[in-house]
Order: sequence, then structure tokens, then C-alpha cells
Amino acid sequence: MKIETSPIADFKTTPDQSDLAGIERDLSFHPSPCTDPATLTREQIDHFNESGYVRPLTIFKEIEIAGHRAYFDRLLEQTLTDGGDSYSISTAHLKYGRVYDLLTHPRIVACVQDLLGPEVVGWGSHFFCKMPGDGKRVAWHQDASYWPLTPSKAVTCWLAIDDADTQNACMRFLAGSHHHGHLTWRKSTPEEHNTLDQSVENAEQYGTPIDNVLRAGECSLHTDLLLHGSEANESDRRRCGLTLRYTTPDVRAGMDWNQKGVLISGSDSDGHWANPPRPETE
Repeated sequence: MKIETSPIADFKTTPDQSDLAGIERDLSFHPSPCTDPATLTREQIDHFNESGYVRPLTIFKEIEIAGHRAYFDRLLEQTLTDGGDSYSISTAHLKYGRVYDLLTHPRIVACVQDLLGPEVVGWGSHFFCKMPGDGKRVAWHQDASYWPLTPSKAVTCWLAIDDADTQNACMRFLAGSHHHGHLTWRKSTPEEHNTLDQSVENAEQYGTPIDNVLRAGECSLHTDLLLHGSEANESDRRRCGLTLRYTTPDVRAGMDWNQKGVLISGSDSDGHWANPPRPETE
């Protein structure tokens, strides 16, 4: 299986900040407009609006996620053979049909629709895999800082491929931090061993720390303005999650990011999102 890196990556460090500065963006939280949820409960939607996330949601049974894990294992093995690292499998839905199928999976999309509304675009897919003893942390940050999207109406599904807990560096949220809008950040230094390149100083003043503990096959959903991060994985267990990114057709994407957006439901009246077909490569 040949692994190729997409020329349009969704890794957060891809956009140059000088380019982003030239894009006028509405970076304010837009609460879920859903009043009659079909999959989530009213309490879960209220929690998303108030705390910025909802978790845990069971998506796949044990036998199903085992199949997805075996698929990722093969992708990772080939990536490492080709000189990449465990964070290299990005924007995978443009290359691999099985990842496209996860991005458009009805069980995941049904949850997302209860947060964003009936019209949904899927635009990002990235395996974030912390190997045993990885040693890299992810500083507190907001996804919206990295993305040329406006208005700020994006939701990330973090699907646990492996069990994720405090021992192997599960993701952490600062509940309620999305209500503070777009926050000032600084560039990370090499000494911080930060997987990303941004860090929000004194972040815990903005919200309550929550450990996003998930069993394999479960997922969480969080808004792009929620502060989140993770510690270094010092354990002897891998921690892999697949991030799937969603927004609505009315959101505008700069820097050609519209080219990776798949129209999953609803209509895109002006054809802003490219809506690429499912790749033939599995």
C-alpha cells in the first residue's frame, strides 16, 4: 500500500500566519441552532453550547473499531517505511476511500447535524497518533487560530482508534473557554516539545480542565474555539485518534481549503466547496 501525503494538509501548522492575517474572519462562537435533535439529547446540545464539547459518544462496536484500527496500523507502517512519522497521515479522505467513508459515516454525521444543523460539509481528516514514550505534548490552543474559515462554525469529531486515558495522554478540554472568543497566543519554543507551534498563556483561567477519556470506538465533538491540548505520552501504550472536521456550506474557506470540502448533506448553492469524489484507493 503506497502512502502519499496530500498537497492540501489539514495539520494545524500548515497555514502561514501572515496569510491568515490577511483574511477577515468572524471568530466568535455560534451556538448549535438545533431545536429538535434526532440523535443527541437536548441536554447534550445544551452542554455543547455551554461547555464547548460533548462526550463520550459511542460510534463503533468493539469488532468494528478493531477493523478500523487494523486499517490504520497498515497505513502507519507504510508511512513510517516511507520516512514519515506518526502524525503524517493528514487530509486522508482525499486519498483513501475508507477514510472518506469515516468522514461521511451516517452515525458520526447524525451527531454532527444535531450541532451544526442539517447541512454539513466534511473538510478534514487527520490521524493524531502518539506513540509509546512519544515525549511531545500539545499546548493549550484553539483550532480556529489555524484555519482560514469564516464564520467560526466548525466542529471536530475526535474518534478514538485506541483507548485514550490519562496514562497515554488523552486530549484535555478547558470547558467553557470558547465563550472568551479568539484568544491571544504565542509561538512555542523548541524546549517545550510542543507538537504544534502555538500556546495560549495561563490558559486555565479561561475554563475548567476536563480529561477526554474515551474507549476505542467512542468519540467526542468540540467547537473550534474550545481550548484543548494534551500531555506527552510517557506510557508504553499508543494513543491514536482520528480527527474528522465539519462545518456548514455557508462557511467560506480561504487559501484553497474549499478544495477538500465534501458536501455530505444539504446544498452548496454557489458551489464554494469542491465536493471531491470518494477516492478509489482503499
